[in-house]
Amino acid sequence: VQLQASGGGLVQAGGSPRLSCAASGRTFSNYATGWFRQAPGKERDFVAVISRSGGTTVYADSVKGRFTISRDNAKNTVDPQMNSLKPEDTAVYYCAETTNSGLYYPGSYDYWGQGTLVTVSS
Repeated sequence: VQLQASGGGLVQAGGSPRLSCAASGRTFSNYATGWFRQAPGKERDFVAVISRSGGTTVYADSVKGRFTISRDNAKNTVDPQMNSLKPEDTAVYYCAETTNSGLYYPGSYDYWGQGTLVTVSS
């Protein structure tokens, strides 16, 4: 059971990187996939979640209208497209999977990737 997040790096404000989370070791479509982020010295915060089928997505207010999350169950990937980045979006971004409810809370997730750092310069 593994999750691999990628796509982070140094981005200028206003940039549009695309992250990716690749899963292996289980039936990917059995899990909802969430993204969280953690800035230095802060708690891990909810960013977005996508349902098992991909038919439902929910976003944090802080990223709504700027981030779009999608999934490809044939490829076992979930990809958030991040647009109009701001310096306050700087954080380590984590993908996670769950079969539980309470999808906005890190404690509800069963499996976590290692995180990918996104640094937004002004």
